[in-house]
Amino acid sequence: MYKICCLNNIAKVGTDHLGEGYEFVSEPEGADALMVRSANLHEMELADGLLAIARAGAGVNNIPVERCAEQGVVVFNTPGANANAVKELVICGMLLACRDVIGGAAWVAENSDDPEVGKKAEKAKKQFGGCELAGKSVGVVGLGAIGAAVANSLIDLGCEVMGYDPYLSINAAWSLDRRIEHVTDLGEMLSRCDFVTLHVPATDATRKMISAEMIARMPRGAVLLNFARDLLVDEQALAEALDDGRVGRYVTDFANPASANMRNAIVLPHLGASTGEAEDNCAVMAANELKDYLENGNIRNSVNYGQVDLGPVGEGDERVAIFHENVQGVIGLLSATLAASGLNIENMTNKSRGGNAYTLIEVSGDVTPEVSEQLSQVAGVRRVRVIERP
Repeated sequence: MYKICCLNNIAKVGTDHLGEGYEFVSEPEGADALMVRSANLHEMELADGLLAIARAGAGVNNIPVERCAEQGVVVFNTPGANANAVKELVICGMLLACRDVIGGAAWVAENSDDPEVGKKAEKAKKQFGGCELAGKSVGVVGLGAIGAAVANSLIDLGCEVMGYDPYLSINAAWSLDRRIEHVTDLGEMLSRCDFVTLHVPATDATRKMISAEMIARMPRGAVLLNFARDLLVDEQALAEALDDGRVGRYVTDFANPASANMRNAIVLPHLGASTGEAEDNCAVMAANELKDYLENGNIRNSVNYGQVDLGPVGEGDERVAIFHENVQGVIGLLSATLAASGLNIENMTNKSRGGNAYTLIEVSGDVTPEVSEQLSQVAGVRRVRVIERP
């Protein structure tokens, strides 16, 4: 029986996927796995028995990823599960920047008691005019699941689309419309775009990537959209650019004291993934990732360990999941330890990510506590976990 603690509300359609053999507990102490959305885990002490954390969403800024890796705790996320919800809101944001829909709707609300509101609206509408999105040049920064979906939709809307992503994967490239121009210089792309939309994670490398220098390269009156993370933008430089008209509009999903007081900004209360469909999709993906890991040792969509898949545990087999430092010689020592214990390795796979490595070994025979202890004493090993077929 695995114990799961949900630190935020997780859609029932997702938790139901775990099925029998799982118990939901109210406190994280003693839980085998945590399911979270926005709960901040940085100040939380990770229990010794904690095996995994599943984030029902893509961003993991609220999770101490490297500390988890050092303790052999796998951190999962759900890339792409909320991509459509965010994509639709980004397109909505672009249209709101083109046309003063918000101002027009506010005018009607303010004049709703006037019996002549319809007649007066014909004169008032001039102040809410705008432009069309079709034919505009749009730069998409980051071409992952969300960025690629946004870029493809903009092509369908008649835009000229450029994409910038120095880490573009082959799979992501295949998903892009061939009419999207791939640009390798961010500054060059910014200088050519009427609209720029950000879709990259917040890391040390991307913090304030939209700097004062980059903002200065944008055409006067260009629109910047940020539905990724507020840390990507130098907000002081942006506020100054909005004040003098260098940037025409800023549309963001991140309300903070700086953005909420910017001139010519449309600031939303983090609505990107706030749809029932997205919450369901994220919950289902997170639950399936946890289930496959807890029952079979397989890792899919982890942010701190590589992808490993040996399929389901076979009848009569046992698996040993070993977390260790990514250093030379560890795998040989692990194999020798198992051989000395009389256990035969039936299948084995190893994947590393940075300094973190994960080895999943399928053996025939009984992995006793003594063998497990011997494996844990191998230099560089962080955690040993034995998985049996129920």
